[in-house]
Amino acid sequence: MLVTEDLLTDLSIPHERDVPLGPRTWFGIGGRARILAHPRNHEDLCAIVKRCREAGAPCHVLGAGANLLVADEGVDGVVVVLDAPGFNQLEITASKLRVGAGYNLFKLINETVHRGLAGLDVLAGIPATIGGAIRMNAGGAFGDIGRVVRSVTLMDSHGETFNRDRSDLVFAYRSTNIDSRFILEAELDLVEEDPVELNKRFKQVVAYKQATQPLNANSAGCTFKNPVDDPLTHEKRPAGKLIDLAGLKQTRIGGAEVSAQHANFIVCHKGCSATDVVQLIAHVQKMVQEKFGVELEREVVIWP
Repeated sequence: MLVTEDLLTDLSIPHERDVPLGPRTWFGIGGRARILAHPRNHEDLCAIVKRCREAGAPCHVLGAGANLLVADEGVDGVVVVLDAPGFNQLEITASKLRVGAGYNLFKLINETVHRGLAGLDVLAGIPATIGGAIRMNAGGAFGDIGRVVRSVTLMDSHGETFNRDRSDLVFAYRSTNIDSRFILEAELDLVEEDPVELNKRFKQVVAYKQATQPLNANSAGCTFKNPVDDPLTHEKRPAGKLIDLAGLKQTRIGGAEVSAQHANFIVCHKGCSATDVVQLIAHVQKMVQEKFGVELEREVVIWP
């Protein structure tokens, strides 16, 4: 459906029209949002959700834009950004904390490490909001966020709000069983630890990421999930290694290139388009499939 730009006008909710989304993503490229909305609280978000449902309009959530590629033609409907204080609260009691979905993960990691609370330090170097990190069970070689999530507060496509606790949540490799459109907030269980030792470990994780990944390039992080090798042990073969062995490092289409530093990263050069990235992703998948019989699954989300 083609959405009119006055869809939210009568709701008195802060929003902008025809907004470029590229600058809000780590790729730095892509099209525009028909409407970019900034709900102030859960009530505003509920109103947006109901209006989009009534109008048959798509409704997307934009977090840190770290694993997102926006198509060159842009996004119809409403893109929601949870950047208001109502979605960025933080309450810490002993080793438990409640945090809003819009809270910046990097900021929260620094806060918890400073307080001597371990559990999130393993996510150092991963750009995300809390909601986005939980949605994809963000993690890496040192662990994932799922292991510290105690409960989440969610909103469904009807605007209804409800909670799900640990016993009802499943966290797997880069995925969860959370199917509700919106994560509003979460409770996390961390572990008290000596702040000095914790900070040392945190810095080691950051140093490892800086040495092995092109963190200063326009990239969305790992492009592909690591494919499962053994169905019994679920041991994963690194996608980057398969791409490297296929001889694809520095392969380039337009302004998009497979990183020379880490083959599972696609980096954007000047003049790169989202179409260049999409075509390079497809080429890498095709070549790895032909050489190893492995079908690489995207980790990067592509809108629409």
